[in-house]
Order: sequence, then structure tokens, then C-alpha cells
Amino acid sequence: MGATYIQALKPNVTQKEALRTFSGAGLSTLYWKMRSGPLQRIAEVYVPYWLYRVQYNMGRAAHTSLFAIDAVNGSLDLFTFPRVPAASELVSIHTRNRIAPSLQRAAAEAALRQKVLRVIFQQGFFKVRDLKLEIAPDPLELHMPYWLGFYGNVALRCRVLNAVRRRMEGAKASALFESWLAA
Repeated sequence: MGATYIQALKPNVTQKEALRTFSGAGLSTLYWKMRSGPLQRIAEVYVPYWLYRVQYNMGRAAHTSLFAIDAVNGSLDLFTFPRVPAASELVSIHTRNRIAPSLQRAAAEAALRQKVLRVIFQQGFFKVRDLKLEIAPDPLELHMPYWLGFYGNVALRCRVLNAVRRRMEGAKASALFESWLAA
């Protein structure tokens, strides 16, 4: 895949901070080193996300939220926005370290519906009556930055740092990036 320009949300983690996180002295880093081997290198990768405006009623109040779902397979955590990200929150990047969208729009909307229902039910199951979700796509396609840490000697394993939320991701994210790298 060749290099191209993409619109990405500005990362909150620099390369230096990512390296410090992946090579730190914490228990999770020690676990990764023992399980997979030493840290070999890190790389910044961008994942495409589609933005959707979701309207629903909870109790007697109407709610509208913006959710972003990954356009690869819909398995990563949703991003929630109070409004469409402004141009000052985005950066245009020329990179080849990006995953191409492979999810069909209908499948993305179905996955989004299930994830949003989960979010709504966590806010209060008994407040939900006659729930109708109205999902409308937003034309903005944006990419989210992630840092990958590669551990191992023979077979490399991938650990994922969300560069927007400043937190380590779990097995679903590692599996997504490892399958992308193997393809």
C-alpha cells in the first residue's frame, strides 16, 4: 500500500512517550517482555473510523450523540464526540501506515447499533422505553492514531497504545493489527 494523505485526529501521545510506555517498568510491560520477548521497535499506525450521528430517547429526554466506529471490522471501542471534530483538532498526514477500510456500511451500522445499545443500557436499563435509534452517517472519514509496540525475537507480537485516549488496548486491537500486518 502506497503512502497517501489522510485526515487524523491529533494524537495525545508522542513517539517519545510511546517508547517510554512500551519500555516502562510496570507489571504489564514486564508481563509482555516475559511472554513475548524484548521490545524491538514501535510504529505509528492509523485506523479509519466512520462518524455517525445517533438520536434516541432515554426516559423523556431526547439525546443526540456522535459515535465513531472503526471501518476495518467494527471490533475496536467506539469513540464518542460532543460535536464533529473541528479542523483545529485534525491533522493531515502523509503515511503508508494506515489500514484500509474493509467493512461494509450496512455491517458498520449494525455493529454500531449493538454497541450503542450496550452504552445506553449501561446508563440505565429501566429508563429505556420504546427505544428507537436513528443512525445517520456523517461525511467525515477520519483516522485514529495508534502506537504499536513489537515484542519478540523470532515471532513478533504486537501491543497497542491508543494515541488519543492514552491507554493500552486489549486483545481485540492486537489481533486486528497482527492480522493486518500478516496480510
